Amino acid sequence: MSVDTIDTAAALPPAPAEGSVPHLVEKSRSGIVGLVRAIPIRWRILSIAALNSAVVLVLAGLIWSGAAVLRSAWEDVRQVRESDKILAVLESETSRLQNLIHRYINQPSPEQFAEILLLREAVLSTLSTRASTDPMLSGSVDELERVTERFLNGFGELRGLQARITKTYEGEVLKPAREMAGLYSILEGASGRRDTAIWPSLEKSREAFTATLVAANSFYLSQNSASADEARRNTETIEQTVPVMYGLADNDLQRIALEKLKTSATALRGGMANLSGLLAARSNLLRNSVDASQAETIGAIDDLSVKMRKREQQAQTTFDHTLKDISRKVLLIAVIFLGVIVSAGIIIALSIRLPLRQIVASMHAIMSGDYDRHVQGTEARDEVGAMARAVEVFRKNAIAKRQAEDDLRTSKEKAEAALVELSETQKNLIDSERLAALGGLVAGVAHEVNNPIGISLTVASSLARRSDQFETDLKAGTALRRSQLDDFVGASRDAARQLVANLLRAAELIQSFKQVAVDRSHAERRQFNLEEATDQIIASLRPVLKKAPIEISVDVPADLFIDGYPGSYGQILTNLFLNAANHAFPAGQPGTITITARPARDDTVEIVFADNGTGMTPDVQRQAFDPFFTTRRNDGGTGLGLHIVYNLVTQQLNGQMMLDSEPGQGTTFRIVMPRVISRDLPQIDLTSETASWPTRTMSST
Repeated sequence: MSVDTIDTAAALPPAPAEGSVPHLVEKSRSGIVGLVRAIPIRWRILSIAALNSAVVLVLAGLIWSGAAVLRSAWEDVRQVRESDKILAVLESETSRLQNLIHRYINQPSPEQFAEILLLREAVLSTLSTRASTDPMLSGSVDELERVTERFLNGFGELRGLQARITKTYEGEVLKPAREMAGLYSILEGASGRRDTAIWPSLEKSREAFTATLVAANSFYLSQNSASADEARRNTETIEQTVPVMYGLADNDLQRIALEKLKTSATALRGGMANLSGLLAARSNLLRNSVDASQAETIGAIDDLSVKMRKREQQAQTTFDHTLKDISRKVLLIAVIFLGVIVSAGIIIALSIRLPLRQIVASMHAIMSGDYDRHVQGTEARDEVGAMARAVEVFRKNAIAKRQAEDDLRTSKEKAEAALVELSETQKNLIDSERLAALGGLVAGVAHEVNNPIGISLTVASSLARRSDQFETDLKAGTALRRSQLDDFVGASRDAARQLVANLLRAAELIQSFKQVAVDRSHAERRQFNLEEATDQIIASLRPVLKKAPIEISVDVPADLFIDGYPGSYGQILTNLFLNAANHAFPAGQPGTITITARPARDDTVEIVFADNGTGMTPDVQRQAFDPFFTTRRNDGGTGLGLHIVYNLVTQQLNGQMMLDSEPGQGTTFRIVMPRVISRDLPQIDLTSETASWPTRTMSST
């Protein structure tokens, strides 16, 4: 007996005693399995698929039989909901139209009138095209159309009445008022001096006229009855003062003007009375026609909504009953077919399990390294035999793989040497990137410092020449005028001020760059003021950023201190500035860079560096912190700037860095780090940090 046969027999359970019931069951099961094994595995599997298909067909027929009822019930539900939407649209449009009419009556304008006409057409269109053709509303929409039409017609009457009100106001109120204003001007001119007898009555009448105009305008705009009474009282005052002024008039021009003034005042009083009547009529029409009709429209809509609710409940009840009936039938059929499918599956599984055990035993031998053991069952012509032959091929491939691994081990030793050389090259590139940023700062600061020093040198040279000339004049013994002495003193004072100002500017630049340079060259830990450190870094960067019209906005609290590494913070801010200048604002594009810092509750600080430049695409954002990734490879970019920033934030400062950007919307870097950096953190070397790429934290909100 072969080894394979022994393993297979050991894997099988022990045979039961002859004559026992389990033995008869096992024998019967073996007979069924033997019959099934005569069928190819593909046909066995297809039989299961055929049973499943039968289940699907039966269930589909059952569902199809109830689909008509479900479709009808659901169509009723859907149609009722569509009708509800139409009623909601009508209610919303009529309410909005009522509000627009009120606004138009109070403050008429062509735009509001045009909007009212458009909304009126929309209401009529909803009634004529949607409501009248809706199967749920078509038999109940007549009353709704009648009250809505009456509501819309009321606006036409209101508009005609509004035209009469406007015409009355302009012709019977404003026109007499303009005439009276001119007559008062004539009376004042004809009276001459203010000490004449007519002047007190004229002033009283003029004041009453002014109050009348204010009250008339207020009444026209707000329909305030108190304003109408005020206008009427002041008009009566004007009419009462006219006879008094007429008796005090001392020339014919005054008398003629007073007669016309009385006529105009009477006309103004009559115009106000007409205006009051028209406005009262408009209020009645608005209340009795527009508002009442709109209320009837809403009532008709509510009645239709109640009917729709009843029909929806009936349709929903039918839908629920039909669905429950179908569910019960589907469950019953599913249970029956499930039993059949499970029984067939067990039998088919038994017909496949034994030969698969033999294949599994062979696989275990191969996995344990026993490649000399041949696979059993390769001579069979069914699918399991094909699997056995495939395992045999796998065994032979494993033998070949072992030989290939030996060859690969030799190749790996050669690749490790090449990796060491690549690491050295990478270290040199990172050093070059850091030195390039510092070199750019040195060149910019040198150029910036050269300006105040050059100016100071010019001023000092000019002052020296003037001092020599002054000394020569003194030695010559000639009498000096006071003006010469004053000129010399003034020029010396101006020169001294310019020297002090320019030398202070140069000293500030040198001090800022000195502090930044010291922080970057010494990665030592100390407590520093975040605002002062930021200002020093920006001062050292301004010469570099002068080449582009970029504005810088800084918002950092003055009392925010960090116990950490100012050199790393300076390197981070410098790289972000240079990255923004080169990528966010290409070709001298103007823009703004904003730096803000805020302390957080959990003893951390949040620093936000944002620009309004070109932004990044999602693909660029995903690779922004990867080493050697750059979008300006042809322009000399190394792709290490943001990679260095990310490593400094996450490892040197024990913080997190997030990126948010969209094309055309700018870029925002958000840094969250502790205010006190842990002293247990090791000092990192960026030249070796790229051996393990960082895990980025990015935001795309």
